[in-house]
Amino acid sequence: MTENPTPLLRIDQVAKSFGRTRAVDGVSLDIRENEFFALLGPSGCGKTTLLRMLAGFETPDAGRILLSGDDISPLSPEKRPLNLMFQSYALFPHMTVRQNLNYGLEMERLPKAEIRCRVDETLASTDLSAFADRKPDQLSGGQKQRVALARALVKRPKVLLLDEPLGALDKKLREKMQLELKRLQHEAGITFIIVTHDQEEALVMADRMAILKDGRLLQAGTPEEIYEAPGDRFVANFIGVMNFLDGEIDGGGAFAVDGSRHPVAMRHGPGKAVLAVRPEHASVTAREDGLPVVISDIAYHGLDRVLHGRTRGSQQPLQFRIPADEGQKYSVGQEVKLAFNADKCRIY
Repeated sequence: MTENPTPLLRIDQVAKSFGRTRAVDGVSLDIRENEFFALLGPSGCGKTTLLRMLAGFETPDAGRILLSGDDISPLSPEKRPLNLMFQSYALFPHMTVRQNLNYGLEMERLPKAEIRCRVDETLASTDLSAFADRKPDQLSGGQKQRVALARALVKRPKVLLLDEPLGALDKKLREKMQLELKRLQHEAGITFIIVTHDQEEALVMADRMAILKDGRLLQAGTPEEIYEAPGDRFVANFIGVMNFLDGEIDGGGAFAVDGSRHPVAMRHGPGKAVLAVRPEHASVTAREDGLPVVISDIAYHGLDRVLHGRTRGSQQPLQFRIPADEGQKYSVGQEVKLAFNADKCRIY
C-alpha cells in the first residue's frame, strides 16, 4: 500500500507582522495525518502566533493554510475542523465534567443520544468516567488537564492544537502527562500540533518537530534527526546539551584545539571552525593527543555522573558523562584528556 504523499495540513509561506515586528516570516511546513508534531523555540520565536493562525484567531498577512488540500485561511475559528486547547484549560467552573464535554456538542445541535454516546466514550478513553459529576474545583491539576483535553477530543477534530498544555503542572505530573498525551493521540487517531518551549517535552512526545527562531523555520525533522544532526549552531545549542570548542581544521582534515587533534567525519577545508559534541559522545582517553581538561565539578545523576571542566588553553567549559560507578576515579582539580566520537561530532 502506497503512503498518501499529500499532507493533512500544509503551511505554505505563511507570514504575520505586528507593526514592525515580523512574528512569522515565510514559514512552510507539511504535517501528516495522525502525526504528533511539535513547534519548538524560545519565547518570541513565533510558534504561538503560528498556532493561532492555524486556529483562525489570527489572519496571515501572506501565504496559505491548507487542510486536506482546501485553503482554510479565510475561515473563522468555529468553521474550521480544528480545536485549540489553551494552557489555562478554560473550563466552565459552574459545570460538571460531563456538562463541560456536552457543551460543544450541544452547540452543534447534535441528537442527545449521540452526545451521550460520544461523551461516555471520551470520558472512558481519558480515564475520567469516575469524575463525570465533579466540578473543576473538585479536581487536581492533572485531572483538569485531562478534562480540557477530553472536551477538545469529544468534538472529533481533524487536528488538535495544544498551546503549552502542560505548562501549569509540576515536573512529576508533567512527565506522566507527556506519556498520557502521546497515548491518547495514538488511540484517538487525531493529528496533534503542540507548542512548547520545553525541548525535553518535544523530544519525548513528538513524531516530528520544527525549530523556530525570530519567526523563521530553522529545521524540521524527527527528534533523532534534530538531536543528532542539528542544522546550525543555534539548533545545536537549543536542543539538549552541547559542547562547543573553537579551533581549526588542519591540513589532514582533523579538528585541532589546544595541542590536541581529533578526527571528524564531516569533511571541511582547512581553517577556523567550531566543533560541537554532546556530553555522551566525549570520553576520557589515555591517548597523548587527547584534549586536556581540568575537572571543575562532578554532578551525580543516578545512572551516570556529569563531569564539568575547562580546557587548559582557552578555558572553554565542557561537560562529559561517565558511568556513576567510575566517579571515584576522578576529583575536582584533576586534569584528564578527552577524545570524541568522530561520527557524532558536528563542525560549524
